[in-house]
Amino acid sequence: MNTSIPTLLLVDGSSYLYRAYHAMGQNLSAPDGTPTGALYGVLNMLRRLHADYPHDYCACVFDAKGKNFRHEMFPDYKATRPPMPDDLRPQAEALPELVRLMGWPVLVVPDVEADDVIGTLARQGAEGGLKVWVSTGDKDMAQLVNDKVTLVNTMSGEILDIDGVQNKFGVRPDQIRDYLALMGDKVDNVPGVEKCGPKTAVKWLEQYGSLENVMAHAAEIKGKVGENLQTALPQLPLSYDLVTIKTDLDLHGELPEGLDSLRRRTPKWAQLVSEFTRYGFRTWLKEAETRMKEANSGDLFGAEHIGEQAALATVTMPAEPVIEHPQAPDTLNYQAVTTEAQFAALLEKLAAARHIGLDTETTSLEAMKAQLVGISIAFAAGEAVYIPLGHSPTAAPEQLDLHDVLGRLKPYLESGKLKKTGQNLKYDQHIFANYDIALRGIAGDAMLASYIIESHKGHGLDELAERWLGLPTITYESLCGKGAKAISFADVAIEQAAEYACQDADFALRLEGRLKAQMDGKQLEMYEQMELPVAQVLFEMERNGVHIDKAELAAQSHELGARILELEQQAYQAAGQPFNLNSPKQLQEILFDKMGIPTKGLKKTASGGISTNEAVLESLAPDYPLPKIILENRSLAKLKSTYTDKLPEMINPATGRVHTNYAQAVAITGRLASNNPNLQNIPIRTAEGRRVRRAFTAPAGKTIVSADYSQIELRIMAHLSGDKTLIDAFNHGEDIHRRTAAEVFGIAPEQVTSDQRRYAKTINFGLIYGMGQYGLAKSLGIDNVSAKNFIDRYFARYPGVAEYMQRTKEQAAHQGYVETLFGRRLYLPDIHAKNANARAGAERAAINAPMQGTASDLIKRAMVAVSDWLASETSSPHGLGGDGLESKLIMQVHDELVLEVVDSELDFVRGKLPEIMAKVDGGMLAVPLVAEVGNGENWEEAH
Repeated sequence: MNTSIPTLLLVDGSSYLYRAYHAMGQNLSAPDGTPTGALYGVLNMLRRLHADYPHDYCACVFDAKGKNFRHEMFPDYKATRPPMPDDLRPQAEALPELVRLMGWPVLVVPDVEADDVIGTLARQGAEGGLKVWVSTGDKDMAQLVNDKVTLVNTMSGEILDIDGVQNKFGVRPDQIRDYLALMGDKVDNVPGVEKCGPKTAVKWLEQYGSLENVMAHAAEIKGKVGENLQTALPQLPLSYDLVTIKTDLDLHGELPEGLDSLRRRTPKWAQLVSEFTRYGFRTWLKEAETRMKEANSGDLFGAEHIGEQAALATVTMPAEPVIEHPQAPDTLNYQAVTTEAQFAALLEKLAAARHIGLDTETTSLEAMKAQLVGISIAFAAGEAVYIPLGHSPTAAPEQLDLHDVLGRLKPYLESGKLKKTGQNLKYDQHIFANYDIALRGIAGDAMLASYIIESHKGHGLDELAERWLGLPTITYESLCGKGAKAISFADVAIEQAAEYACQDADFALRLEGRLKAQMDGKQLEMYEQMELPVAQVLFEMERNGVHIDKAELAAQSHELGARILELEQQAYQAAGQPFNLNSPKQLQEILFDKMGIPTKGLKKTASGGISTNEAVLESLAPDYPLPKIILENRSLAKLKSTYTDKLPEMINPATGRVHTNYAQAVAITGRLASNNPNLQNIPIRTAEGRRVRRAFTAPAGKTIVSADYSQIELRIMAHLSGDKTLIDAFNHGEDIHRRTAAEVFGIAPEQVTSDQRRYAKTINFGLIYGMGQYGLAKSLGIDNVSAKNFIDRYFARYPGVAEYMQRTKEQAAHQGYVETLFGRRLYLPDIHAKNANARAGAERAAINAPMQGTASDLIKRAMVAVSDWLASETSSPHGLGGDGLESKLIMQVHDELVLEVVDSELDFVRGKLPEIMAKVDGGMLAVPLVAEVGNGENWEEAH
């Protein structure tokens, strides 16, 4: 950041307050029980802001109590807003003074809003030659942006200058008021044009330039939205005035020395020591005590020195969450519930509870087959119970009856009002479903919360507790051992079992709140509106399972076995002798000693020999028959052992179906993984691999339907890069590979040959994965010079793509991460690596991750949308009446959803799926989403 120009930093304190409250929830409190989540969140954001944005002047502005001048203009202004939550009110009252003590000038001006004060200060600062940063998440503030005023959203990392406003909203900063007036604002109860969303507002302003001109040409706008516009005409001037931020307030009374009144002040360390002690902010307390001592001993650097060091650190280090370990409870209240009296007391406590931590102990990690050993419930930090239900008599001589306990717990477990938080609750949901209990009220999951804020790290409870709570855990192995001598949890003595199980529920509850508090606005929305709902869809899909045709797989296994034997004979013939195809040593001797294949440039093993791994064999296959035969043999053997032989063994005898497990918190891009079986890895490039999908069938009276996003990552590339040529091609429904070939080869689209289109397809997909000239040359079988020429011509025709790649690499290097369209943060630990190859790999990942991650987000949003539709559709095309369809989601693979559809619903589902899936971006993409739908008796036919 250029600090040669004096800088004014303005903070929308009221916006910070509510954002911090919703992020932190009710999970932090002072030693006396006073809620402190919002206080902690705001102060933490201000500390980071001060470090990240060096400044000469600053102010934190809060809304004054009561009504303001906008209520006089429109009595119903903000009438629909709910009152401030009771637990936020005392924090709101205490916050301004705490901010002042930290050295920030604080302004609270009656009869106006914080926006108006910020608007006036921003104008004064800009006119006085200052560079102005406004920290806010309020879109209304975009109207203040000019060449001197820039917005920064600390929660999302988004920076909006003039171009940033144009790119985000589609209009210039000077058109923002027109844009807001047309759309209205439901939160503030500002009337607008009914059904006028962002796209319509942008379209009108692009065509007519201003709200005034839109109103003048209202009669020309046809359709229902045109009628709505004409109906809204009388109130649009009022809407415009309501959304206009005042920039001409008289602030002399608040700032007698003008902007000089806003110079940064020294924190009041002694008073902060008292306040931080009161609120239990232990890490900050230590810092304040140190600073107080340094100030008393004449230290010249103080807080400003700390801020400079932190600012320097943010240039080169990933902006990962700063961990402040919360105060642990002084005592633990963990109890085993083994008597009727204890259980009755537990039920009374559940009846009064609003939010609990929940965990189960079971006999197996296979959720569909596992049986309960016990249930743990946490009510608050350090307070939890464990109900042993399936321990051996030796381990737990006194236990309540499992079915009686479950019967009496069922109303609470199935209650949506009693909120539940856990660690990978999808698993526990299956366990309860095994006992005919539908777990409802799932409000949080520590594993998924961790995945949102630090996808590149581990998400196990033990690791999270150490990292975020600063607390050790009792490990499963410490109780049960490992290997052949391991015992089952059912044999663990109840005293140790109860402590372990209670800790799981307790820590999950604490961790989820702690992790949630680290989320910015976009991350919180992704967590609550995407990942948690997706977990429910995954639970349903896992429960549904998929029907497998055992006879089809048996036939495929037989044919594969015959082909594998045939390939072995071919290998013997090519080698001139029999040998073990699975022995790297024998293969090495035959290829490089007996056959004399040159070894220069080939990868070596750790012992110094020449490797015979897949990459080496692939490099040799074009020139030598034996490596090609070995590769095909290995491929078919793996297909046989992994799928055609294994799938029949994985059929659940109780359901007659295969039930995969979807891992939601594995890939850093947000992609789902599956195991037992792994549906993501079924090969589709070979005929034999594709044939495996024939075994995934629908029972009689049903059909398999596949809905697959078309070229989704290329569409996302078009949007992210803003390249006009790419966007134009997708918006006109062109064959993107043919269009690229035409651009690169300089010919008309109708003249493009199949080879030229193939080249273009390789370039299109290769470049979004960071492929360079050497990779392209290898993929196309051409020389490096020709490959470079292709890339140069591509970038010349699609300059937006080249700019996006460069911009993204620079952004990744600056902040240590990139983001998806929806705010998923993708960290790149190697972006500053000294090793050039590691750094280059991180740069390639930086380019691709936003596309792959956004694609992952979109398919997840599609899963939720389709699942909700299936459950709520009321038109009942099958004629049975009632809510919901009989058809159901059964698989998600890459960019594809697979459904098992009742025949009577087939046409209806086929018609509706593309429509639903096309809208899940919420209008954010500059190009249309297209889902291609097919159906058949099996998955291969449908795809």
